[in-house]
Amino acid sequence: MFLGLRTAIYHVGDLDAAKDWYAEVLGFAPYFDEPFYVGFDVGGFELGLQPDEPGASRTRTGVTVYWGVANADAALERLLELGAVENGGAQDVGDGIRVATVLDPFGNVLGVIENPHFSAGGGE
Repeated sequence: MFLGLRTAIYHVGDLDAAKDWYAEVLGFAPYFDEPFYVGFDVGGFELGLQPDEPGASRTRTGVTVYWGVANADAALERLLELGAVENGGAQDVGDGIRVATVLDPFGNVLGVIENPHFSAGGGE
């Protein structure tokens, strides 16, 4: 049924600020940039930004997407330097896999995962 991760969409109150922040985190500009949606190609997967509907509220109970990284500790440190707030320190969850979560400046939970069984780009 599922074919794999294709797109993770984060809802944001300030699309321009979110676009700039994620471009800084990723090190490159979005490939799609419109007032209704901004899309980044991250290792063959889509990180999308979509503006909030007026009056929308956000909680920490939404879906958490974990993006592959080579080093969870280094990724956590960089995200914190760029203004994210720690939500879960880097931790070993077994079998050499390390994860960490932050709150991006727009209130979304952003996860990173270091998995020695898969490359950071998402392939085996």
